[in-house]
Amino acid sequence: MKSLKNEKGQSLVEFAILLPVLLLLIMGILEFGLMLNSYLTINNSAREGARLGVVVGSKLGSDTEISDLIKKISPNLNREDLTINIMPSLAGRKSGGTISVEVKYNYKLTIPIISNILGNVMVLKAQTSMRIEWVVRLELHRRWFNAKIR
Repeated sequence: MKSLKNEKGQSLVEFAILLPVLLLLIMGILEFGLMLNSYLTINNSAREGARLGVVVGSKLGSDTEISDLIKKISPNLNREDLTINIMPSLAGRKSGGTISVEVKYNYKLTIPIISNILGNVMVLKAQTSMRIEWVVRLELHRRWFNAKIR
């Protein structure tokens, strides 16, 4: 009978030793999932911004409208932490050329233990380059753009 009591105590000690490691692992998985969600959001935003810049041309695909679209379709991100770079500017874009939209996001780690280990901010970056294909039918693209903004 004495050996059963000792084994129960041993299991409790082993569990107490492994519990912080298991909690850290679970918190790391949660933090990674939140960070992955932010990365997928900026990746999609960069792609949509580049798409707006390549098909519309004229004044509808200006840098400010591309930036506004990126901010609109990224509702779960803090807008102050977004950095948007569009190359070339509207004046330098020519049919057949390339537009590159880069979105950087300063992701602030939310779980305190993980932020103590890795630091408070992780910079996430997504870049999309597309060939400029300006088309004549701007009215169709205006409707598409207005639907995306709303």
